[in-house]
Amino acid sequence: MDNALSEPPGLLAAGGDLSPARLLAAYERGVFPWYSAQQPILWWSPDPRMVLYPGEFKCSRSLSKTLRNGSYETRLDHAFGATIRACAGPRRGGPDTWLNRDMIASYEQLHAMGYGHSVETYEAGQLVGGLYGIKLGQVFFGESMFSVGRDASKVALARLVDECLARDIQLIDCQVASSHLASLGAREVSRSQFVALLHRYARRTPTETWARSS
Repeated sequence: MDNALSEPPGLLAAGGDLSPARLLAAYERGVFPWYSAQQPILWWSPDPRMVLYPGEFKCSRSLSKTLRNGSYETRLDHAFGATIRACAGPRRGGPDTWLNRDMIASYEQLHAMGYGHSVETYEAGQLVGGLYGIKLGQVFFGESMFSVGRDASKVALARLVDECLARDIQLIDCQVASSHLASLGAREVSRSQFVALLHRYARRTPTETWARSS
């Protein structure tokens, strides 16, 4: 899931388009688009790659307390558009993220096709955090998350992990390493290991929709 756009190792190509067919083919191969304004579409496959095995998720004491508190409610795919636009909003002390209008439109198409999903956190009925990504077979490719409430994005991640465990999803792709993700149980694997995992688990199924959305 995204950090500020810099230049991690793994730039493979530039150009092309963001059509659903191209995006799905790219994800199956461990490649994703990541570029900023005034750049062509850049395609990345970092080495190493940060991943989270759902069974290795570390729920901290503070997050456990937040979950027990019960002030947050989580939902699946109730507000994909609002979630991705919140992820595209300005970050504290920085400019807008890399999510531009074309990127948002493309991922909304994938959502309509059943591949794009959001996990949302609500407080008193208001969207205060969440994440979105792409599901292919038994892999969830995490793209971005946002939070305007304490631990709200972590609560969404905890719900995603629960869903992965319940649905036999084997892997959550976190893309680029960060200490924050490492603290939650994510770890790095080599590109070759990651591609091997995709060959095993990232197979498209006739439908990628969540079985339930509450």
